[in-house]
Amino acid sequence: MNLNKAELIGNLTADPTSRELPSGQKVASFQIATSYVWRDAKSKERQETTDFHHVLAWGRLADVVAKYLKKGDRVYIDGRLHNRTWSDKSGSKQVRMEIVIRNLIMLGGRKKHEDNVEKVEKEVMEAVESREG
Repeated sequence: MNLNKAELIGNLTADPTSRELPSGQKVASFQIATSYVWRDAKSKERQETTDFHHVLAWGRLADVVAKYLKKGDRVYIDGRLHNRTWSDKSGSKQVRMEIVIRNLIMLGGRKKHEDNVEKVEKEVMEAVESREG
C-alpha cells in the first residue's frame, strides 16, 4: 500500500494566479509559507526557518481559490505531492515539487468575507465534493 499525502497550514505569499487550459480545465496556483521555530540547544536562542510550497488547485476548487484567496491569507490544505518536470528556455531540465490540493480550509486574513463565511464554506465543500464524485 502507498500513501502520498501532504497537510500544511501557512500563509499565501502572493495572490493566486488562475488560467483555463485549452481543454477547458481550470487551474489555480499559489505559494504558501510555513515556519518552524525551535530553541538552539547550546545558545538557547530562538531559531526560525521558513519553507515555501507550490500549490495547485483544479476545477471548481481553482475557482474558489481565485475568487476568495489573497496574499497573506492563512489556509489549511491537504493534498498529494507531485513532481513536475519541464525544460527551460536554455534546455535545462527543471523539477518542482507541488502540492495538488484536495481540500482547503480558509483560516482567516480577509475581513471582507467574514459576513459570507457560510457561503464560502459551502462553495469550498461543493468544489471538494465535485472532485471526489
